Amino acid sequence: MNRARARAVLEAVGALPPERRRLFFENASPALVRAVLDEFWPHGGQEEPPGGWRVWAIVAGRGFGKTRAGAEWVWARARETPGGRIALVAASLDEVARVMVEGESGLIAAAHCDERPRWISSRGLLRFPSGAEAYAYTAEKPDKLRGPQHHFAWCDELAKWPNADDTWNNLMLGLRLGQGPRTIVTTTPRPIPLLHRILALPSCAQTNGRSDENPNNAPTFIAAMREQFAGTRLERQELEGVLLEDYENALWTREMLDKHRGIPLPAREGLGVGSAEGGRTPAPDSFAPLAHPPPAPPLQGGEFQRVVIGLDPPASTGGDSCGIVVCGKDKEGTAWVLADLTARGLTPEQWARRVVHAVEHHGAVKVIAEKNQGGDMIESVLRAVDADLRIRLVPAVKSKAARAEPIALRFETGRARLAGHFPALEDQLCAMTYQGYQGPGSPDRADAMVWAMTELFEKERVPRIRVL
Repeated sequence: MNRARARAVLEAVGALPPERRRLFFENASPALVRAVLDEFWPHGGQEEPPGGWRVWAIVAGRGFGKTRAGAEWVWARARETPGGRIALVAASLDEVARVMVEGESGLIAAAHCDERPRWISSRGLLRFPSGAEAYAYTAEKPDKLRGPQHHFAWCDELAKWPNADDTWNNLMLGLRLGQGPRTIVTTTPRPIPLLHRILALPSCAQTNGRSDENPNNAPTFIAAMREQFAGTRLERQELEGVLLEDYENALWTREMLDKHRGIPLPAREGLGVGSAEGGRTPAPDSFAPLAHPPPAPPLQGGEFQRVVIGLDPPASTGGDSCGIVVCGKDKEGTAWVLADLTARGLTPEQWARRVVHAVEHHGAVKVIAEKNQGGDMIESVLRAVDADLRIRLVPAVKSKAARAEPIALRFETGRARLAGHFPALEDQLCAMTYQGYQGPGSPDRADAMVWAMTELFEKERVPRIRVL
């Protein structure tokens, strides 16, 4: 039975009342029941990509269905390749057995009703009805892959492998049987060099997915994980399946940003991290560490000595992003990123109105705009919306890295902080290195933030860092 017909039958049966559904399964032929129940219904990134790829990498969030997709792909290869040799590779032999073979989404569970694979755990060997065999390997012992040859391979959770490079290299050197040896990689993303190297291969096809794309996950699981990790690096990496970059010689690191993330507190006597009634020790500065986004803006403009808006206008109309970032300096002298209002595809009038609205909403005293991207035209556009707007146009005479370096140092020392989670801005900050911006596109958000922060710290001198 083809997939379309099996799906139609399954949907029709599912629409029947419970009693009639029971009668269907009691009276239908065994072949029909097996065809309907055995069919695998892939979603999104579980679908095998077309083309002549050699490596298929499923890089997705927890609970997306990576294991089931890997098991189904291995079964398909075993059915079409009698006598085929397949490598099963994980971080440990225990994970090969517990997840890839015996797990609830593993190879044994993915067998059709009339298929009886034989798992010989003492030998790390799985025998398929077609005569194909799968062999268990561990990244703990990469040399075990020296010598054996395979038609296919399944690499699970590659981003957590020990000895990752040696294991992968030995596996690839032995993947040489048959006319088209192939590998499937199923992993939650982590920025390890090997994963970057694999994804950059011309012969690699990549699919992605989020945890909430799997309809079999409990709704309470997704809600609980969103509540616990909303806005954090873990949410983006473990739930959304985003591969977060770490760049060499970066001015900002994610660890630094997390360390100096919090909620600015009003400067009242005795008020530090939390309140005295809560039994928590007051902090020496005016912020509360933040694990999740605050439910509302931390403070209004009146709680700060100064609030300014950094503006990085788009180079072209309608396509590029317009960087708009709100920053404020509290009574303790700490500067905060309060809002990232960057938007793409706006006309000059639209981004000007967005800036003016931000000024009114946050009580900003000035807009700091880079004049290299339009000069007097920027001021004219802004004044067409608000003639009384205070504007300072600044020239970009230094490189992006040189402008950003003093602000990065203030983040490192805790003089600058994030009042919440700003994923897109944080991605750009962490891609800013001493050599320049290494990320995709233009760092419009980072530039806007640096302009605003520079204005807040303008009268302070800061030592420079020189990289040798």
